[in-house]
Amino acid sequence: LQFRTPVPNPNPDLNSNPHIQSNSERQLQLKQTLDFNSEPQFQTPTLTSTPTPNLSDLALALLDGTVFEIVQGLLEIQHLTEKNLYSQRLKLHSEHRGLKQELFHRHKEAQQCCRPHNLPLLRAAQQREMEAVEQRIREEQRMMDEKIVLELDQKVIDQQSTLEKAGVSGFYITTNPQELTLQMNLLELIRKLQQKESESEKAFP
Repeated sequence: LQFRTPVPNPNPDLNSNPHIQSNSERQLQLKQTLDFNSEPQFQTPTLTSTPTPNLSDLALALLDGTVFEIVQGLLEIQHLTEKNLYSQRLKLHSEHRGLKQELFHRHKEAQQCCRPHNLPLLRAAQQREMEAVEQRIREEQRMMDEKIVLELDQKVIDQQSTLEKAGVSGFYITTNPQELTLQMNLLELIRKLQQKESESEKAFP
């Protein structure tokens, strides 16, 4: 990703407009906003051993709005992925519930047709069958949960890699819990700043 090179203002009279900022002024404003919003997240005791990102570098990366678009795109992909995985898990749960209900009704019908002296043997066999089905259900649920965790972990890695390549300070591939927490806080800061930028654009179109 490449960020636009600042272009000199061809009209000096525009400098008198308070709503038109130079890149350096806007970078300073972004950094001041980051400084103000980041203090609680970056000074918690749990993060003391984790390197703090350079907010000046972060402000520079945010300067032309490209990172805002990248973050928005990543969040949309994440939400779609989570929605899809949630739907898959609900579908599996529904299939398991239907399987157990079908087995229960089949067992009940078999007991009603069974002769009394054979009933204990039938019930024992049905109990073994039910236990086998429940074991299968637990295994399929475990495999689904593992799949969900792996896919979400991969999405985190994709986000880290994309933001690192975009030159966003503080982002790199890591599984360290403290560093992940720091990156989550950074993402939240960027989202808040994006909202402020959007509100500012609406106020001064």
